[in-house]
Amino acid sequence: MTAASPTASPEPGLLRALRDGDWLTAERARIFTIAWLGVSVVVAVAWIGLSRHGLDILGKPIGTDFISFWTASRIALSGRPSQVYDVAVHHAAQTQPFGREVGYYAFFYPPIFLLICLPLAGLPYLASLAAWLAATGAAYAKVVRGFLGGRGGWVAVFAFPAVLINLGHGQNAFLSAALFGGAVLIWDRRPFLAGILIGCLAYKPQLGLLIPIALLAAGRWRTIAGAAAAVAALAAASLAAFGVETWRAFIAASPLARAALEQGLVGDAKMQSVFAAARLLHGGLGLAYAVQVVTALAGAAALVAMQRKAPRAPAEGPALVAASLLASPFLLDYDLILLAIPLAWLTAQGLKTGFRPYEKTVLAAAYIAPALTRTIASATGVPLGPVAVAAVFILVLRRWAEPIDATSAA
Repeated sequence: MTAASPTASPEPGLLRALRDGDWLTAERARIFTIAWLGVSVVVAVAWIGLSRHGLDILGKPIGTDFISFWTASRIALSGRPSQVYDVAVHHAAQTQPFGREVGYYAFFYPPIFLLICLPLAGLPYLASLAAWLAATGAAYAKVVRGFLGGRGGWVAVFAFPAVLINLGHGQNAFLSAALFGGAVLIWDRRPFLAGILIGCLAYKPQLGLLIPIALLAAGRWRTIAGAAAAVAALAAASLAAFGVETWRAFIAASPLARAALEQGLVGDAKMQSVFAAARLLHGGLGLAYAVQVVTALAGAAALVAMQRKAPRAPAEGPALVAASLLASPFLLDYDLILLAIPLAWLTAQGLKTGFRPYEKTVLAAAYIAPALTRTIASATGVPLGPVAVAAVFILVLRRWAEPIDATSAA
């Protein structure tokens, strides 16, 4: 009887380790992020070093998706902005810099984003890509460090695996994180400017599905005014710069974006939304939409409920970012760069007031998730991206639900 205890099931010990996270010390986290950043740099340098004439070893442009932005700029600067939405013209423009077929990288964005892209073709392709990533990457890092309290964190911010994914795609997720996170950081001090930053996110409207609901629930009227003013100004500026024909062309081409979502043209394994997860698990189109709608409504309800419990608490912004990721049906793996915002906030809160049960484990898993989600989904059909985002959202809500004195002390 007494000899049985040493051979008892190890499950309680494992559960305790997952709950307490004592295995994740500051020193181990530091070593991991340094090592991961080193690996990322080596991979990036090797990938570029093995490229030839701007094409990687797979025959794709360095920065892949950036060729869409750069050629959109070339077409617009040539005086034919509406042809950005002509797939044949846009495709032909993407082959010109390389003198060969490189595949097609679609431009699903409204003319508002064409304003942002407009100067890109003023530089040669690779120089423009480097400038784009450097400028938006610096903005991303500054904002995320703001959620860490501005104390160090450079290595962890740049080692986040979604960074390498966004770099590899030459995408705009750095910009999205900087705008969204920047708005959250300043909306108590400079609410109208925060609204302007939110309004600038109109180039990627799928990320803003829950923002109006959250702002209304919080009574952030000046932020709402700033967002409305920014959207109106950007729409007017794009209309003046590119003409009504460009907007008509965008609207006419918009069914292609829906087809890309519904027919898996982008790849359900690359997508990180609940919608794509349902499709990856062989759910029908109707079920995928239903699950996505229910998820978005649940996220909205949670934000409103917590706003009533603890109005304008520190968790409000990070919760909105996480909920917005869950609400979007069109979410790519590089968009997980926005997950750095709630991750940074939760880390800062844990360092201030102590980590709650399972917090360290979830934070560690969510941090490395962008490096694994596409590979695991492709190999096994198991979609982990939405699970990681949902777990982070729940942690932020738990912090928000804490008593007011504990929350304010944080």
